[in-house]
Amino acid sequence: MILPIVAYGDPVLKKKAAEINSKHPNLKTLIENMWETMYAAHGVGLAAPQIGESIRLFIVDGSPFAQDKDLDNIEREELKSFKKVFINAEILSYTGPQESFNEGCLSIPDIREDVNRLSTIEISYYNERFQRVEEEITGLASRIVQHEYDHIEGILFTDKLGPLKKKLLKTRLAQISRGNIDPDYKMRFPIKNNIR
Repeated sequence: MILPIVAYGDPVLKKKAAEINSKHPNLKTLIENMWETMYAAHGVGLAAPQIGESIRLFIVDGSPFAQDKDLDNIEREELKSFKKVFINAEILSYTGPQESFNEGCLSIPDIREDVNRLSTIEISYYNERFQRVEEEITGLASRIVQHEYDHIEGILFTDKLGPLKKKLLKTRLAQISRGNIDPDYKMRFPIKNNIR
């Protein structure tokens, strides 16, 4: 089932999400619905807070970036199969050079900005079978994970921008909150409290 994506301005997006256990109600269905919702919106990641669930769950699929000619062949190959579920994730370390990339967000349609992030993370999480995984993730895959991880921490990519850039975006962000946009996927807007 395709769920509405929560728009910028909803308090759930600014809240640190709660951990869950393997007995979380309808977890398998929730994850299936998140995949369907993400693909319908042409995203590469989706966190549970973005569908109004304040829990530490997010999904990623980096395969759309596998066609990017600016990436080397190794990274393109890795992104082809980079599809994962992250439950109760905890980033253990950030390392590597800082890199800038133009990011967007399904909760903030039609706004893209350059965001600086370190290139490598060490992360611990549970997969959809509730098996514990600890791994190092680098490059664009790391960026996708960091962006979604920020969501479960109550952080948006716009929070990482400088004061001038935030000021310039203020009006556009207010328009999103009010629902004065026309996204090509189903959204829920906090001020009108409606779904379109």
